[in-house]
Amino acid sequence: MTDSSRELRDIQLAATFESERPHLRAVAYRMLGSVTEADDVVQDGWLRYRRADTSKVENLTGWLTTVVARLCLDALRTRRSRKEDLMGFRSPDPLVSGTGGPDPEQQALLADAVGLAMLVVLDRLTPPERLSFVLHDVFGVPFDEIAPIVDRTPEATRKLASRARLRVRGARPQSDVPMARQRKVVDAFLAAARAGDFSTLVATLDPEAVVRADYGRTLGSASLEAHGAQQVAESSLLFRRFAPGARPAIVNGAAGLVVFAGDKPYAVLGFTVRDEVIVEIDILADPQRLALIDFTVLDS
Repeated sequence: MTDSSRELRDIQLAATFESERPHLRAVAYRMLGSVTEADDVVQDGWLRYRRADTSKVENLTGWLTTVVARLCLDALRTRRSRKEDLMGFRSPDPLVSGTGGPDPEQQALLADAVGLAMLVVLDRLTPPERLSFVLHDVFGVPFDEIAPIVDRTPEATRKLASRARLRVRGARPQSDVPMARQRKVVDAFLAAARAGDFSTLVATLDPEAVVRADYGRTLGSASLEAHGAQQVAESSLLFRRFAPGARPAIVNGAAGLVVFAGDKPYAVLGFTVRDEVIVEIDILADPQRLALIDFTVLDS
């Protein structure tokens, strides 16, 4: 192959791969709950695609999805083997947008409104369960195509997805009210926090509400998790001094807040609202991970 023909081939391969990239990033984000890890996996998928002979591949989307899914499965297994990653709560990467809604790139990742609470539930699944559920229930991949990836029979793979589905449904991780109503509930929560109004704060919360906060490794793998409206309200009052710096945002397709301390981001809060009350609050307050988020979208 001449240099010019090799260059032309690379250009054609790159163009084809770029057309598949949004789908592959969506798969990887749901599998890993991390934008940076998803991008790394997709880039690794590109390198493998570039080296492979796919001239006889009839379904390139399926082939690339399989490659990325295998890479995600390896990443999840590696993550679970690290003791430090099992300590405390680690928030998934939030997708932050202004109140006008996600940009086209974010929208591709949020095609099925994958909220932070959903990603938290997916993190509790085993890697094979997560892969089977995500590929089949979200992206419609047949079980006989998923089975070789997880080294199971199609029937065993179906059972993996079924177990995962039951856990997801039991957790009810998605909001069930329109965005305008979500925003009204979150605004009431914020107003009560700013005022230090404990009783009103409790009233915005489900009796079994949960708050989870990830402060990152700068505090020695510090995390916070509280259950029940009373404890969640008490934990929320810890943010009172930062509440004046809170700005409305959309976080993973749902009503959320970005809290600033001066001109620096302090935390991203994602809310899950059901039956007109807050059932879950997921907080990322890790300075290192916050530094990777583009908060200029809040001005658009």
